[in-house]
Amino acid sequence: MLRKILTTSTAMFLITLICLSMASAESQKVLTVSAAISLKDAFAEIGKLYETKNNGVKVFLNFGASGDLAQQIQGGAPVDVFASAAQKDMDELDGKGLVLQGSRSNFAANSVVLIARTDSEIAPSSFEGLFAKEIKKIAIGNPKTVPAGKYAEEVFSYYKLLPSMKDKLIFTENVRQVLDYVSRGEVDAGIVYATDVLLKAEEVRVVTTAPEASHKPVVYPIAVIKGSKNESAAKAWVSLVLSPEGQGILEKYGFKKP
Repeated sequence: MLRKILTTSTAMFLITLICLSMASAESQKVLTVSAAISLKDAFAEIGKLYETKNNGVKVFLNFGASGDLAQQIQGGAPVDVFASAAQKDMDELDGKGLVLQGSRSNFAANSVVLIARTDSEIAPSSFEGLFAKEIKKIAIGNPKTVPAGKYAEEVFSYYKLLPSMKDKLIFTENVRQVLDYVSRGEVDAGIVYATDVLLKAEEVRVVTTAPEASHKPVVYPIAVIKGSKNESAAKAWVSLVLSPEGQGILEKYGFKKP
């Protein structure tokens, strides 16, 4: 079933890319960037900046859970650049020879936070507070494909919350879905990145930030995919992300330097 879902997801991605490529074939080349969905707003702005600096290149941004994006690339999706929310997914591609040698760099960092609705009367005051019987539903990304979900599991283990609260967990397709569930009051709490909270600051609040010792460092790697037909354009994208301009945009959206 999982393979079928991934195959469908990849097929839809390929159809979108083919349509875009056909529409732009005569006038522009298309640079395809697959990136963790937590980067969506920052990369959208960097994409506009890139296009002004690289006339004739159209940027196609493909966002999703890092694990799903890595699966697409392994399945042959024609991606030029990959930016992950965890080292694990990039390591897997690198280990299979899918990353262009010398192109990989760490470009941003983030924090893991516990959130609740701003007006919630039963919100926990700490991670240990998730034990409370009043807390019935906690949203996290699916740890198998969503780095934020894996970080959440590590935090739970640190506080010795697993496996006693597994029945409370609601797994989502990506970290932004966690944010939506909490903002709509469909769950009592959730775990996201600090940068995500800025998008719904009036609806959700940070209960507490997970200690750095409770999980692996949230460091984002970026790299050019080996075999890219737009290698020079892909390298230019990575350079822009690493440049003072690119770093300034990332900082604007709450990301820290790695």
